[in-house]
Order: sequence, then structure tokens, then C-alpha cells
Amino acid sequence: MSDRTATAKGLRPGAVGLVGSIVVGLSSTAPAYSLAASLGLVVASGGVLLAGVKAPAVLLLAFVPMWMIAVACRELNRLDPDCGTTFTWVTRAFGPVAGWMGGWGIIAADVIVMANLAQVAGSYGYTFVGAVIDDPAIAALGDDVLWSTVAGVAWIAVMTVVCHLGVEVSTRLQVALLAVEVLALLVLTGVAATRVLTGTGTPTSTTPSLAWLWPSGMDLGSVVAPAMLTALFIYWGWDTALSLNEETTDPRRTPGRAAVTSTVLLLVGYVLVATATIAFAGVGTDGIGLGAPGNADDVFAAIAPTLFGSSVLGHAATALLAFAILTSAAACTQTTILPTARTALSMASHGALPSRFARVHERFRTPTWSTWGMGIASAGCYVLCTIVSGDLLTALIGSVGLLIAFYYALTGFACVWVFRRTLLDSAHDLVVRGVLPFVGGASLALTFAYGLAQFARPDWLQDDSGHDVTVFGIGAVAVVGVGSLAVGIVLMVLWRVRSPSFFAGRTAQDGPASHDAAVGLDDAAEHGAR
Repeated sequence: MSDRTATAKGLRPGAVGLVGSIVVGLSSTAPAYSLAASLGLVVASGGVLLAGVKAPAVLLLAFVPMWMIAVACRELNRLDPDCGTTFTWVTRAFGPVAGWMGGWGIIAADVIVMANLAQVAGSYGYTFVGAVIDDPAIAALGDDVLWSTVAGVAWIAVMTVVCHLGVEVSTRLQVALLAVEVLALLVLTGVAATRVLTGTGTPTSTTPSLAWLWPSGMDLGSVVAPAMLTALFIYWGWDTALSLNEETTDPRRTPGRAAVTSTVLLLVGYVLVATATIAFAGVGTDGIGLGAPGNADDVFAAIAPTLFGSSVLGHAATALLAFAILTSAAACTQTTILPTARTALSMASHGALPSRFARVHERFRTPTWSTWGMGIASAGCYVLCTIVSGDLLTALIGSVGLLIAFYYALTGFACVWVFRRTLLDSAHDLVVRGVLPFVGGASLALTFAYGLAQFARPDWLQDDSGHDVTVFGIGAVAVVGVGSLAVGIVLMVLWRVRSPSFFAGRTAQDGPASHDAAVGLDDAAEHGAR
């Protein structure tokens, strides 16, 4: 695959700068929502302690391979700033089959997580509006499956329209939404830390310790791996900045810088918020303890009334936090559509998907079929999961962690292979293009294997009534994760039969080309990309 400019696909070049790319990378992780929905699952599972007070250590561990893969993506993007990212780079390295599955990993993870995002956005929408107008009946609709589903589908539709209107509109909206999130998390962390340090916390409050940042005493297979897969979900999203590479200023450098910067900023923020939250609420399985099963799906909602109190300021802080989680989920809904649409656009432009997915709107310069297809698929997945079982929405977080580990690991290994002939040119190349990407990829592959074994246990995930959440007797988390990859294999086989040119090395953009020829292009391009 040859290097392509933004105009080759019809996207708008130079539309996003470095700050905008960092904002998109941060917003795509949905910090407030991700912590609310996942921190409890890192602390405990089904009422049984997992990482416990050492959840910050797990967040640190999860950061390491994330940062390593971000470095790998930065180097690969310097070589080929294609919006297909993992799909394009893995195809270069390992051929069309691996590349197609890498692209599918991105699409599947994004579609699946949209169901959870939509549910949170829909439910919190009613809660927030009910609180603002002081109408308990409106707030109660957030717990109604039908009405929360209707609102969730509406959120998907609205954000799909925003994404269709252009990347500039999307970026400006993200700046505002991220500001609300950061403010709310600063308030939560500051109040929690102050109450713990001044002795005005709860009976379960405890003073933080540096030991919380060190993972000693935790078993790799039964604790670290599954907790890390959930923690990966908390970090996941920074690569959206790379998906916009063809629409940024200095596309070879800006997206990579934004991706690496985003991961570091997330590490600092997540560890501080998690430490303060755990110190205030504790990790017990009763009350507001983060280990309580009923708190797993939203730890902030569980602790906010106790943390902020019933004063006017307390109600205002609680409302701000609820609004932040609402806007966080809404923002992530938008920034989840962006990379998926561009991955599909790139796959179609190279012949790996039907050509209609490569169409770009003449005025807005955004993918048309890819953007609307993502919105429709996400809404369908959300409605299906709701019909089958509302408990599947909780299972989605762990299953998305499996998909994240899958395609990030592929990306790390692809970096090593693409640059294999020049790794010994300098110590810098050996470290950033060889050692870091390989260790990051290997860590994620190992986490995938160990985590999958735990997720497949029938008793891994339980509902609020203590019943196991399974599919055909196998843990639902494992079934959704592996099942989505299996669906990808089936679709790939069907497309290979219908349109074998991509799998024969002939793409819609590049014409006839063998895998060896693609490697030759890499060798010629990488020196110019430094």
C-alpha cells in the first residue's frame, strides 16, 4: 500500500491541529464515564475483591503496554499516515488476512462499546433533566429499560449526524465536553482527598499508601490479567487521534504526538481520581464500598450523595458529576463513530470492504456510508443486547477489553516487523521501533490469554441477584469477545469469496502488488519518514 494524501480519499487535510488531536484523544477515552463504569470492576467482580485498594497499581500496569503501543503507532504513522491505522499497518506487515482482522477488531470493539455508551447516555439524560427541573418522574425514566433504550438510540442518531457534518464541528464540540469532564473530576478528587485527609470521611475511608501503586501479592492469571483488561477499556480511545491523521496538520507527526501525550495525561488523571475515590469509599462489599456488586456499573453515582452531602453546593456538585458522565458518554459516542468510519473508509478504499464505504460527502468531506453504517450497526447492537439481557451491557466492558488487547497487540508486532531491517541502525530505532512495540504487544497478548480463561468461567460475572451471567453455560464476557472475532472471520471469508482481489494483494488504490512489494515500499518510505 502506497502512502496516500488526505485528498486521495476525499477527506479534509489540515482540519485538526495538535491541541485538537490531543482533545479528541482524551475525549475518546471518556474519562468520567470510563472510571464510573469500570473502576468498580477493577476493584472487584461479583462482590469478590479483585485488585482492591491496589486498583491504582493495575491502572499503572495497564498504562505501560498502552504507552508502548502508542509509541509503535507513532512510528508507524510517520511511515504511513493512513486513516486505516491498524488495518493498513498490519496488512503491510503480515498480509491481508491479518490486516483485515485488525481492522475488524477496531470496528467490532467500537460497535460493541457503543451499546454501553448509549445506555449510559440515555439513562443519565433522564436523571439529569429530572434533577434540573426537580421532577422525580422524569428521573425515574432512566431506570426504565424501554425509555432509556429510546433515549440511547436517539443519542447515537444525534452524534452520527454531528460526525457527518465534519471533523471541525466534532472537534469544537469535544473541547466543550472535555472541559466539563475535567472540572467534574477535579471537584470529585479534591473533595474526596480533603475529607479523607481532614478526617471527615466515612467509617470505611482509609489513608492512601504508596503500596497501592505496587502490584505485589496479586496473582497474574486470576487477578492481574482480568483487571488489566478492564483497565485497558479505561485507557482505550487515544488512537482516535491517529484515525484522524489524514485530516490533521503535519499528518506524519501530529497524530503520533497527540496519541503519546494523551496516554500520559490519562495516567496522571486516572491514578489521582482512583486513589482519592478508593480512599474515601473503601473497597468493601457493602454500602458505598467500591467492591459492592450494585456499585460496579457506576461507582460515582454510588458515592456522590455521601461525598458531597445534601447542601445546595452538594446538590450542585452531584448534578455536575452526573452531567459530566452524561457528556462523557455522549462525547465518546461521537469519537467512537469517527475512527470506525475512517477504518471502514480505508478498508473500502483498499478493496477490503464494498466500495460504497469509501464514499465521502462532497461538502462535509466526511465518510457517508461508513459514518451512517456505524451509527445503524451500533443502534442495532444496543437494541439486540437490551432485548437479550440487560446484564449483557455490563459484560460488554470486559469483552471490549479482549478486542482492544487483540488489535493493539497486532499493531505492536506489526511495528517490529515493518521496521525489522533497520532496527540496528541506531539505539533509538532498536528501542522505539523494536523493544517497546514488541514488549507492549507481547504483554497484551499474554493479558488476552489469561483474561479470556478467567472471563470464560460461568461465575465470573453475576447480576444484582447473584445469578451467573452466561451464554450456553460459558461466561458472557468471553462469549461476546471471542464471538465478535468469530463473526469477523466469517465476514472476511464471505468477502474473500466475493471479492478476492484484496486478499491476492491487489487493492482498489494500489493496483497489483505482492506482499514483498509492499515491504519494499516500507523500506523506501521509512527513511523519508524520520
